[in-house]
Amino acid sequence: MNSILTNRPLLAAEVNKVAEVAGYLWQKGWAERNGGNITVNITEYVDEAIQAMPAISEAKPIGATLPHLKGCYFYCKGTNKRMRDLARWPMANGSVIRILDDCASYVIIADQPVQPTSELPSHLSVHNQLIAKGSPYKASVHTHPIELIAMTHCPKYLEKDVATNLLWSMIPETKAFCPRGLGIIPYKLPSSVELAGATMRELEDYDVVMWEKHGVFAVDVDAMAAFDQIDVLNKSALIYIAAKNMGFEPDGMSQLQMQEMSVAFNLPK
Repeated sequence: MNSILTNRPLLAAEVNKVAEVAGYLWQKGWAERNGGNITVNITEYVDEAIQAMPAISEAKPIGATLPHLKGCYFYCKGTNKRMRDLARWPMANGSVIRILDDCASYVIIADQPVQPTSELPSHLSVHNQLIAKGSPYKASVHTHPIELIAMTHCPKYLEKDVATNLLWSMIPETKAFCPRGLGIIPYKLPSSVELAGATMRELEDYDVVMWEKHGVFAVDVDAMAAFDQIDVLNKSALIYIAAKNMGFEPDGMSQLQMQEMSVAFNLPK
């Protein structure tokens, strides 16, 4: 059986990025059991043959009407699928879906009828928002970084931009590669409409948002870039925790030093 990826190197490359990222998430201990989700807008890689492919599932409701997704195609991790399995067999642990003309439902078209993540409404709502504002971002990644989650168990890090400034101050690269910082969302029920709405609001100001005591949600141009932002932020958390374990409070970079970084690298203020 041929895969939708056969003889489509650009599409295959995007799905392979997802598989590579899934492997990293598992290796880092950020994707226990079936934890985490990745959804990528692959519409630009869809050719006429893909457009003509029949559905291999019945039409399924998204749970929301998303007008900017009409005719879009997404690769989605499957529900109850493990990242470690997706890393090896991405088309057996994820699927390609087509958004139908009503903008409120979808069908699976390839490779197998793997039901997408239960958080699909949240992911697709974010993608709808990204398209609406003309963003170049095509990927959303949700995962459970250990040290960042640990920080959310301390109330002071839930205050606006407290964690951002701490993490920026640990190493210059964090300010350079995560210039918009880390948004914070107080605890809400996973997969809830409330969590989805709060996430979309925070993504107006941040590329990575932290769900208290749960995990992070990041958007970027592809799955690898979204992973990189999370990885850099968690590295800063690890540096901070290492210093604390050595028995001292790290000084961190000063506000002046971080401002110099912003000017030198033409970063958002």
